[in-house]
Amino acid sequence: MVMRLICCLLLISAMPSWAITQLQASVDKNPVLAGEFFMLSISADDNIKDDQPDTSVLLKDFVVGRTTVSTRTNIINGSISKQTNWSVKLMTRDAGNYTIPAFTVAGVSSDPIELKVAQRSQDAEQNNDIFIKASLSSDSLFVQEAGLYTVKLYLAKELLDGNLSTPTMPDAQLSQIGKQAEDYELIDGKRYLVITREYLVQPQKSGSYTIQAPAFQGRIRQDYRQLDVSALGEDVNVEIKPIPNDYQGAWLPSELVSLDEQWQPEDDTVEVGTPITRTLTLTALGITKEQLPDIDLPEIKGIRSYPDEKENNHLVRDGRVISQQTASYALLPQLPGTYTLPEVSVPWYNTKINRISYATLPARTITVTPSSNDVVPPPPAAPTSALPTTEAPSSLTSQPIQVSHIPIWLVIASVIGYLLWLITLILWLRSRSVRTAVSSQPKVLKKDSSTSLNELKKASKNNDINAFYQALNRYAVQQTKQSHSAIDKLMLDVDNIQLSQHIAKLQSALYSPNSTEVDLAAIVNLLEEQRNRQSKSQQAVLKGLYK
Repeated sequence: MVMRLICCLLLISAMPSWAITQLQASVDKNPVLAGEFFMLSISADDNIKDDQPDTSVLLKDFVVGRTTVSTRTNIINGSISKQTNWSVKLMTRDAGNYTIPAFTVAGVSSDPIELKVAQRSQDAEQNNDIFIKASLSSDSLFVQEAGLYTVKLYLAKELLDGNLSTPTMPDAQLSQIGKQAEDYELIDGKRYLVITREYLVQPQKSGSYTIQAPAFQGRIRQDYRQLDVSALGEDVNVEIKPIPNDYQGAWLPSELVSLDEQWQPEDDTVEVGTPITRTLTLTALGITKEQLPDIDLPEIKGIRSYPDEKENNHLVRDGRVISQQTASYALLPQLPGTYTLPEVSVPWYNTKINRISYATLPARTITVTPSSNDVVPPPPAAPTSALPTTEAPSSLTSQPIQVSHIPIWLVIASVIGYLLWLITLILWLRSRSVRTAVSSQPKVLKKDSSTSLNELKKASKNNDINAFYQALNRYAVQQTKQSHSAIDKLMLDVDNIQLSQHIAKLQSALYSPNSTEVDLAAIVNLLEEQRNRQSKSQQAVLKGLYK
């Protein structure tokens, strides 16, 4: 059995794929109700990968859902069959007779299908567990005027999953505002979950239009069963009015437009260099934030203006779209004087009274005073005045300056005291230098140096090179004041070739495995001679200092 199956699979893979010979189209129910989804199936007797039926022809009369594709291969008693199936969910909005056209795949066409759509009864709609309500904020709008389209989906059963389509309108822009909201309502004693979505409608052309309501398809749980359900809202008709011919400027249709301002500081009198923050707020109903015009303020000579970044926002409140623009300007007065800021006016079209209106800010006058931090220049000096003035300017002091005379004897006594202090300082510095020279005599004259040489002599008599080397290291530390490499520094200071050679032999005898004879007494004699030479040199220096 296994071998037969393997052979069949090999045969299938080796056989070339045959062409499609049959294409069939069918629906799962006929007739159907208006607003009810049904399934259209298109089947081909082969595995199709590169071709598929064109379902765009259905958009004219039907709401077209997503298309799914499946393929399968059957082997029965050695007979092989292949199939490709396309499934499309469809729905009609109105009752009537419809024709699902023929489809063509790989050169093979299906037969058209005649479909009958019955009107859903009003009683069944009212008693339905799932239905949709749609409404528009106004039944007439001007071109580019924003309308609020609200969709509410009512569910009385437990929802498992579902999809709510987007409403459509020709020659208009529809965009959802925010996220959907969920709430509960009681209708005729039945509790419904209400899902609400709000859309912003902006028509671009005038004329009569229809907003096609969204459609819902999903699954609910009822009596431990899963049921497919659908619902369709009612379409809304709207009249779009054109822009009036006599309107001038940026088109701004609205029920109400206001223009406000805030000043910081609020006082109308400021100093030169004091920054002023002027904030303008433009608020309009029934338009989007993108439609708000920019407010340009004229330049004023003597006041510099620095505009800040504008901020546009819109929101929905009580079924109306409210847009707002906030613009801030930093004003910096440069020169003192009186300045008048001109009136600011924004034209807009009042859709309630059908005429042009203006949102205005009245002109405002501010006074700029000199800065209190400025330095006031002194008054110019009098051109003549041979007589000296005895009073200082009043801006400096209110009391006259009194000049006191110093006695001559006090000046002479101060000069003599200063000279005596200077002579004493010179004598003290000279005596200090002499004491420093005496105290800087070499350490070799002290008892510690003699004691070290005695230790070297003792170790030399005992011919103990280890003890001799330790005593030599202590002697070198005393002489050079260094704790590291003191012996090497001592040899540099002494600058005696014989002493260096003897110390090198001593170090070789300590660290070399071969026996080396070292004349320890010669090292002691050379160090003692060096000490005597240093002593005589220091005494000669002292005699020179005390002459």
